[in-house]
Amino acid sequence: MPNFSFDVVSEYDKAEMNNVFDQTQREITSRYDFKGTPAELDWLGADKAGFKIVGSGEWQIDAILDIVRKKMAVREQSQKFLDVSKEITESNLKATKEVPLKQGLDQEKAKKVSALIREHYPKVKPQIQGDAVRVLSSSKDDLQQVMTLLRQADFDFPVSFTNYR
Repeated sequence: MPNFSFDVVSEYDKAEMNNVFDQTQREITSRYDFKGTPAELDWLGADKAGFKIVGSGEWQIDAILDIVRKKMAVREQSQKFLDVSKEITESNLKATKEVPLKQGLDQEKAKKVSALIREHYPKVKPQIQGDAVRVLSSSKDDLQQVMTLLRQADFDFPVSFTNYR
């Protein structure tokens, strides 16, 4: 009997995040309330691991972050990728906030995913493999039901599916 599988991962689409970045920059340059202010959005590091938001104050950083969130929603990217836990630093009449993008399933998150799968579908076998969870079953229908279950689950991290075989 053939085995079917897929991987549960927590990864963002880099091309879509580039589009979010470009659209946000375009909106910042065209908005009247940002004219003559230090408002800007940059990549965090050369590997584009997040956003660096610069504004004249906390209100402007929040406004830019709101634009980023709206652009992510339009492009169907989860806002759970944004790590907004870092504090705003202020100097020289500028406020800066670094917003790294969270990616990957650590052991704790992978255990949550596999426990939920085992609880609802005992015939399906989840296996933790690094920063992904491989889900195996002899039935494609079971795998599709597991995908539906994981999409509806309210995790504090986004999940996506790859390697569907």
